[in-house]
Amino acid sequence: MTPNILCKRDGHIAIVTLFNPEKLNALNAAMWRGLCETMRGLGDDKVLRCIILRGEGAVFAAGGDLEEFKSARADVDGALAYHEVVGEALAAIENCPLPTVAAIMGPCVGGGLEIASACDLRIAGEGAKFGAPIMKLGFSMYPGELAGFLKLAGPAVAKEILIEGRLLSAAEAYAKGLVTRVVADEDVWLEAQATAARIAAGAPLVARWHKQWIARLMEGQPLSDDEKRASFAFLDSEDYAEGLAAFLEKRSPQFKGR
Repeated sequence: MTPNILCKRDGHIAIVTLFNPEKLNALNAAMWRGLCETMRGLGDDKVLRCIILRGEGAVFAAGGDLEEFKSARADVDGALAYHEVVGEALAAIENCPLPTVAAIMGPCVGGGLEIASACDLRIAGEGAKFGAPIMKLGFSMYPGELAGFLKLAGPAVAKEILIEGRLLSAAEAYAKGLVTRVVADEDVWLEAQATAARIAAGAPLVARWHKQWIARLMEGQPLSDDEKRASFAFLDSEDYAEGLAAFLEKRSPQFKGR
């Protein structure tokens, strides 16, 4: 079985699968590049409304493919090039205009934790484990990868995970704000699908706008007058008219993303 990034569509929802089951879905350089290309392509799709990211089988991802590190990171130039590819893939997830949902079972470690952190929502099974015990391997997390994880976890939790090297249970990860909700292992996929369905039932332009404004507000700079006016772009959308009409007529709205 060749390690790969698999992608299929189910109506308005895309399902992206990290596929390397023989190595607990550990990602090699080709998979990181494939993940980047896949996410960028899906982000440009005007029909889609949500993306679910998952690992093959009962595992999310156990990090990077360590067997590849000896050749890919033999020197600083090679290591920098390798991790720039990883950073680009993570940025493609974080900057994707579509809402993203991580369906997490089993190990969510190292690169797997970075991928999950880049998603908007994280649905974890009770048996999931979270961490990045790379201090036991003698290397540090590349700053370009650490940034997204740090934004989600905050410095205290990031230090606990990276410096202590302890794996967190799903309950601990939830308590520390790393996951959105925890469900029984057998219910992870159903809950991820239900989450994506709820997102897809909403106005797709609104989901994109909310992602945009949340990212902008996190920059910490005041909005300009032009930006404040732009926040009312929904007034000219067909979906806004449809949403109001459906509410007044006591029916379900039929949004078209226009």
